[in-house]
Amino acid sequence: MSQSQGLLLFKLNLQQKFAIGTLKVQEIVPSPRLYSIPGSHPMVMGAATLRGRTIPIIDMANAVGYRPVSKEEYDSCNIIITDCSRQVVGFLVRHIDKIMHCSWKDISAPDPSLGCNIYTIGVMKLDDQLVQLMDVERLLADIYPNYDVELPQFSELELEQLRTKEILVVDDSMVARNQLAGALDAAGIHYQVSNNGQDALAIMQSAVESGKPIDVLVSDIEMPGLDGYEVAFEVRSTPNVSATYIILHTSLSSAISTERAQQIGADEALTKFDASELLQAILRGVKGRDKLSQI
Repeated sequence: MSQSQGLLLFKLNLQQKFAIGTLKVQEIVPSPRLYSIPGSHPMVMGAATLRGRTIPIIDMANAVGYRPVSKEEYDSCNIIITDCSRQVVGFLVRHIDKIMHCSWKDISAPDPSLGCNIYTIGVMKLDDQLVQLMDVERLLADIYPNYDVELPQFSELELEQLRTKEILVVDDSMVARNQLAGALDAAGIHYQVSNNGQDALAIMQSAVESGKPIDVLVSDIEMPGLDGYEVAFEVRSTPNVSATYIILHTSLSSAISTERAQQIGADEALTKFDASELLQAILRGVKGRDKLSQI
């Protein structure tokens, strides 16, 4: 099952093209008048009032290490208003290129030689030019770090249920993997981690062969190679793993992702990142698996 991914292409400098998934984009607007925000992060240029909302504006070029936008350039730039990981922000970019559609299979993970300190979760070729897919989650996490992990109050029986089950987390974003790991570690829950859908499916098959099948799968949606929808579809279509409880965990704040997740066969779709909400969903999955085993 192939999913088409809408991408908004833009430039932060004269040469390099970047992209962001259109499901994260609310609108594109000309550079508005900005108001200062005392005590804000250095990458936050100020705030703009758009359609009755006050929205922080971030110079994306500056935030990822390129030359900041000058005052002289500002009026010719555009703002991409995004809704990602429960935050509505505006990203200032130098030039809007176009919107295109592609398959996640056409997007590759960045080369490991680039290191882990990059804001790219995927790359693709377009007209012999490399396009980098921005890791908006990491960008937001750097500017708005959240160190609090609020855990729900589980009973001893519920904790025992959680700690005796096999959990698999798959996410291409290092930030998201760290957030998920932090929540599960804090609850003392055993889990495995994968950074792509293909490896996740292989782990699930290996787990079945070892006699410890994965009980709950927590998967990102937007991933190079196999996206979360395709992973969910493959799991539901494969008899020896099809009973796995599937939670799609996404930075997309959209009813579209929830509706499509249900169509694919996922049990739940959650917006990143709320540790308590996620752990409650995992518990629902664990209890669901226990009921199946009693039938």
